Amino acid sequence: MTSSLRPVAEVSEADVERGKHWLVRDAAWASLTGSLSGGVVLVAFALALDAGPLAIGMLAAIPFLAQIAQLPGITLIERLRQRKRLAVWVITASRVVILSIALLPFVPDRRLAITLLVAAQVAICLAGSLGACAVNSWLHQLIRPEGMGAFFSRRLLWGTLLGSIGTLLAGQLIEHATGRDRLFAFAAAFVAAAFAGFTSSWYLARTPEPVMTGEPSRERLTDALRRPLRDTNFRNLLMFLGSWTVASNLAAPFLTVYLMRQLGLSLGVVTALGVLGQLANAMALYLWGRVSDRIANKSVLAVALPVYFVCTGALVLAYQPDRPALGLALLFVLHVVMGAAAGGIGLATGNLGLKLAPQGQGTAYLAMVGLVSAVGGGLAPLVAGAAAESFDARQLSFVMRWEEPGLRSELPVFAIAHWEFLFVISALLGLYVLHRLSRVVESGEVGERFVVQEFAIEAARSVDSLSSIGGALGNVFPFRRFVSWGTQRLRGEPVRRAEGGWRGR
Repeated sequence: MTSSLRPVAEVSEADVERGKHWLVRDAAWASLTGSLSGGVVLVAFALALDAGPLAIGMLAAIPFLAQIAQLPGITLIERLRQRKRLAVWVITASRVVILSIALLPFVPDRRLAITLLVAAQVAICLAGSLGACAVNSWLHQLIRPEGMGAFFSRRLLWGTLLGSIGTLLAGQLIEHATGRDRLFAFAAAFVAAAFAGFTSSWYLARTPEPVMTGEPSRERLTDALRRPLRDTNFRNLLMFLGSWTVASNLAAPFLTVYLMRQLGLSLGVVTALGVLGQLANAMALYLWGRVSDRIANKSVLAVALPVYFVCTGALVLAYQPDRPALGLALLFVLHVVMGAAAGGIGLATGNLGLKLAPQGQGTAYLAMVGLVSAVGGGLAPLVAGAAAESFDARQLSFVMRWEEPGLRSELPVFAIAHWEFLFVISALLGLYVLHRLSRVVESGEVGERFVVQEFAIEAARSVDSLSSIGGALGNVFPFRRFVSWGTQRLRGEPVRRAEGGWRGR
């Protein structure tokens, strides 16, 4: 296996096609690993260990803060110049750590188990961040620009499908277990996640790696990072991205806790809601991509952001103790709409960063985007987790009161309690996010009504094209988008862009 991890001097077209085949399978199995060991399953496991709001916030913050490891990762890759070997070993090591999490249900001390869970997540995310740094640089050199769109769409499709199936299966497995068997069901999910990860690593190891070309630049990355801060328009973009990352991550990491603890929904229902949002995200991503190709990314954000924050605030209306079916129906609608809006936000913010970064300076500019997103996304859940503990015993009620001589009556409108405070704060911060967006300058801006019309037209076209075959079948600027640019820019090589923006692992 060692020899197979070495880069090769020449990679034929046939080798590239076989490599694409392995990489699609790698992404599918990696998505299954994530669905069985992260997201809803991870939060539910932490709750089963009696984790408090601060611990949940830490678990949500770790993936963001770990992305900073990609900065030294660039230097490490340049020195080792063996991206495949580095990626396979560190990613496989992270999956060994996932396997070790299956032992935590057997730890009698719950506080110790939570501490070990947090430590394991730190190790997993750091290894995954470093591995993604190597993989993105490797894929950027291996995959031709003209084939990137079709290749990454296939990876997204199979990754979304397998990840959704894994989430549903894990939810059903854990939901039907009771008592101590419930913790054993979590252990089984983590074991399955680890072996799915080992399968992903096996496919990744079969993919050829071309020999890295060029010589590293002598410019220090810290010196290059100062340039974006002197660019007024890009500095406005950074402030917008930072505020968006903070506002969204104040509430999103705690949605699962809110649904299970405050609304009392079962894990099976919560996983179904999560999968529905993922599918809506994936399906809308294509439509948003078609729209953003013709109009400015800022115009897409001007529509998608208000929709997302309105839905975030509307989550407080889901508590309907007298009409639970109505509350559940509202949650399903909100997950679909939020998923679709999040697809447009993720696509547009990523493309906007690529568009406003000056040609030839992508590494420094996009690295700064990643740093802002990582810090904002890491600190927000920690602050929100600490705040949620103080909101535990507090409630804000809105009532209508009628008084007349000899009569006084009150009609409760709605109340905000505990986790719902986070959703309201996040929605209010959305106003500041829109203000920061207005300060960003991008050519080709159009009105919101035009964006909605274009989106509706693309949706109608897609439905029409699918009707003949009987049917159709989903965060946030990812920090690692700049890495594949970074390794080439440090060597002084030209960077290739894929239509519609960069797509990462």
